[in-house]
Amino acid sequence: MPGFGLSLGITLLYIGLIVLIPLSALILKTATMGWGPFWETVSDERVVASYKLSFGVSAIAALINGFFGVIIAYVLVRYEFPGKRILDALVDIPFAMPTAVSGIALTSVYSDSGALGSLFAKIGIKTAYSPVGVFIALVFIGLPFVVRTVQPVLTEFNTELEEAASSLGANRIQIFRRVIFPEILPSVIIGTSLAFARAAGEYGSVVFISGNMPFKTEITPLLIITKLEQFDYTGATAIAVVMLAVSFSVLLLVNAVQWWSSRRG
Repeated sequence: MPGFGLSLGITLLYIGLIVLIPLSALILKTATMGWGPFWETVSDERVVASYKLSFGVSAIAALINGFFGVIIAYVLVRYEFPGKRILDALVDIPFAMPTAVSGIALTSVYSDSGALGSLFAKIGIKTAYSPVGVFIALVFIGLPFVVRTVQPVLTEFNTELEEAASSLGANRIQIFRRVIFPEILPSVIIGTSLAFARAAGEYGSVVFISGNMPFKTEITPLLIITKLEQFDYTGATAIAVVMLAVSFSVLLLVNAVQWWSSRRG
């Protein structure tokens, strides 16, 4: 690698071109509409309903992924079993698969005539074309963030601490709660936050299974696309700025957790 000055210059140039300039253009475009029209756009009843769905379901999906992601990461790190490598590879499928393909696949499986959707329909639960379908899609795309964040920490964890706790009479639940979980908690928070941020901005895998019904299953990214199709560019950027603000807040949280984790270590 070149010296610090040149490396820093390349870093700032790349980040500026790829991140800062586009985001600045987004904010400047929104600023042209004035505070009144901006507030009217972002606080519209239909837009607020989409916020509640996108952010609310994203938060629930992220928490679910936080719980099950820890279990999956623990199984992949601590146990040997036939098909482990295949299972490990399957975790990354949502990363590799195009989001539109994911949406079509989930819709075909969870529609009322699908393999799983028909079973839920028999007990009165509508999966596709409902908020439940949005939840399923967001869980699907968010799981890898938690697993891949927690997995390296568990791999590097000193098992001698567990052995010491066991020799002192602690059972498996106590060992996990008091020894293992405090060590992986920062990574769990980071993975869950990343899963939330990813889910809040998801479009491709949700747009097919949600049904896109205003005030019911319409997500915020779809509203942005709708306004772009109507050539309402300032309206689209206004809603996008709200999404950006939420994502930036999550980013600050992740960095704060990383800072706290490094200080604690």
